[in-house]
Amino acid sequence: MSASLRPVARRSLPELEPVAATPSWAPALLAKGFRPFFLLAALFAIAIVPLWLFVLDGTLQVGSRLAPMTWHAHEMLFGFVGAVLAGFLLTAAGNWTQRETLTGAPLLVLAALWCAGRLALLGSAYLPAAFIALTDLSFWVVLLGVLGRTLIAAGSRRNWKILGILAALLLANAGYHLEAVGVLPVGFAQRATLLGVDLVLLLISIVAGRTFPTFTRNATGVKSIRSVPVLDGLAIGALCVMVALDALSPASSGAALLAGGAGVLSFARAMTWGARYSLRQPLLWILHAGYAWLALGLLFRGLASLSGASSSSLALHTLTVGAIGSLTLGMMARVSLGHTGRMLGASPGTSAAFAAITLATLVRVFVPLFAPSWYFASLVAAGSLWVAAFALFIRVYWPILSSARVDGRPG
Repeated sequence: MSASLRPVARRSLPELEPVAATPSWAPALLAKGFRPFFLLAALFAIAIVPLWLFVLDGTLQVGSRLAPMTWHAHEMLFGFVGAVLAGFLLTAAGNWTQRETLTGAPLLVLAALWCAGRLALLGSAYLPAAFIALTDLSFWVVLLGVLGRTLIAAGSRRNWKILGILAALLLANAGYHLEAVGVLPVGFAQRATLLGVDLVLLLISIVAGRTFPTFTRNATGVKSIRSVPVLDGLAIGALCVMVALDALSPASSGAALLAGGAGVLSFARAMTWGARYSLRQPLLWILHAGYAWLALGLLFRGLASLSGASSSSLALHTLTVGAIGSLTLGMMARVSLGHTGRMLGASPGTSAAFAAITLATLVRVFVPLFAPSWYFASLVAAGSLWVAAFALFIRVYWPILSSARVDGRPG
């Protein structure tokens, strides 16, 4: 994902002069939405995965009214991914509209709402159900309201579809809470998870087509790199229909077959994006690798339907650890550099983080497939690599995100 639709080569992503400057008392960490939320996402990433492994091993129990697997899925999707989306979209909306979104104290309040939601879900067995739902969902309501106000006021019709995806994510999240209190039948949370992953992939696919070819062409100077509008439309259209089918009839054979078709179309549209020219530039190849995991995960889902094999975990973790993990890490690094006025180049620590998330995906996806007896060991190995990737991000980017822009501009 990118916080800009018009990237430039090797230097920062386009910036804007905010309509209302950040208050002078506000620290740099609250000067732009990506700053606190990328740090929160990375910190949460290195805490939630080891905690889940201890729960899975039986060493620990979480005090959540959700079943352990449901809690894990919810927190990775609406906790970790939610923080990344907030940081990205609050920053991107400013670029799309030339209007500021949140800075200073209001941004701190939104970050506090996200933190409160994580704590409420962790201890939900000891709290009233209505309080848990209100605490968790309020973050999404406020985020949607802020972005809606900005995009609608600016008449940014091209990006109104983003509001629809966020609204659908809010409804999917609400499904977890309604199942927990018995309003919706048992099993609805599984549908909400599938729908939530679908929606995140749809958002990734939309933004990737807008930006990845341009990033690569600008950085490499290869003029033949481009997007193909017809293939873009077909791939995104197939994903939209897949989302609708999963919402109406989760895990149906029709939706799975459509996912396979969307995977083929996703590979096809990316053929002209110049991935082969990106191998020497980590900030580029991690994006192409992440999108390849997206296409492969969709293809795995379709092939499982054709073969009758039960490989939902294979497809799911290709899409989550591989696509979502790689692309969130890659875009967090890119946006953090560009929007603090720094050159777009990967440090050794950043390159190591990208290698770690790639290895984590390979281990999580393929070791259980070819060596089932090593299942839990592979989870520990993949989890350790995941933690290493985001720990490296924190080490490199904490000073960047918590200090002022190097060019003296706001943001």
